[in-house]
Amino acid sequence: MDVRQLRYFLAVVDHGSVHRAAEHLFVAQPSVTQTIRRLEAGLGSSLFLRQGRGLVLSPSGAALVGPAREVVRALDVARETVAAVDGLRGGRLRIAAMPSQVVSPLTGLVARYARAHPLVQVAVAAAARPEDVRDALRRGVAEVGVVAVSGAHEAHADLHHMPVETQSFVLVARDDVPLPPGDRPLAVRELSGLRLVAGQPGTGMRRVADAIVAATDCRIVVEIEHREGLLPLVLDGVGAAVVADSWRPLADAVGLRVRRLAVEDTLDVGLVWQRHRLSPAAAAFVALVSDAGNAGAGQVGTGEPRDR
Repeated sequence: MDVRQLRYFLAVVDHGSVHRAAEHLFVAQPSVTQTIRRLEAGLGSSLFLRQGRGLVLSPSGAALVGPAREVVRALDVARETVAAVDGLRGGRLRIAAMPSQVVSPLTGLVARYARAHPLVQVAVAAAARPEDVRDALRRGVAEVGVVAVSGAHEAHADLHHMPVETQSFVLVARDDVPLPPGDRPLAVRELSGLRLVAGQPGTGMRRVADAIVAATDCRIVVEIEHREGLLPLVLDGVGAAVVADSWRPLADAVGLRVRRLAVEDTLDVGLVWQRHRLSPAAAAFVALVSDAGNAGAGQVGTGEPRDR
C-alpha cells in the first residue's frame, strides 16, 4: 500500500466513479482502475461493489476511508510544514464556507490573508449548510470552514470552533416596494403584502422568511438554491428578500434599499477546523482570524449595521 493508491481510492470515493476520479486526478481511467486493483490485491479485500452503473463502498472500503484520509492528510501536512520552515512561500489553503458568509466576513479575511501570504493559493469550496461545511472538513476537502447557525453552535468532539461575528437579518427591496418610512427596524407585522424571494429550506434566511409568511399575508414567489441569484431577482422587481446583514454592501452597491428587521433571530458565524495538526497555511489563517477577532473585541465584520 502506498499513498498514491490511497489518493486514487479516495478520489473514487469522493467523485463516485472511476471516470470522474480520473478526470479529477488528470490521469487516464485505466490508471485509476489498475491502481485500485493493486490496492485491493495488497489488502486481500474488495473495496468497491458495483451497483447498477456506479460503485458503492464495500464494508472493507468503508473501513478504509477514515484511515486513508488521515494518512494522506498527515503526509500533506508534513510536506507543507517542511516547506514552510523559512516562511509561507507556497502551499494551498482550502476553505469550505456557506454562501452568505463568503460575502462577509470571509472575503475580507481572505483579502487580508492574501496580502500577508501572497504565495499561498486559496481555494474556497461552497457548502450550503453547516453540516456540509463539517462534512467537507471530515472528508479532507477543506482544512478550515466558515459556518453560521442560529443560536449556540453545537459542539463536535472532532472539531474546534472559534466565534467570529454575529449577523442580523435585513430586508432588501427596490425603491418602488412600499415600506414604512424612516430608518428604524421593520416589525414583521409591517411587511404585509410583500412578495418574497427566498433561499432553500434549512437556512437562517429561509427560516425568517417562513416566519414572515406565517405571520402575514406575504408569500414566497421564488425559491432559489443559488443564492447569487437573490439580488438580481430583487433588482428585476420579482420581490423583496430576507438576507443576512453580510449582504448589505452588495445591496448598497446595486442601489437596493436595505432595512433591518426587528426579529430575534441572528446568525452566529464561526470558524471550524478538525482537532489535528493543521498545515502551515491553515494554521496561519486561523491565527489571522483570531488576531482580527481580538482586535475587534470579538467582531470581524463591517461594524454596526446601518439602515438607509
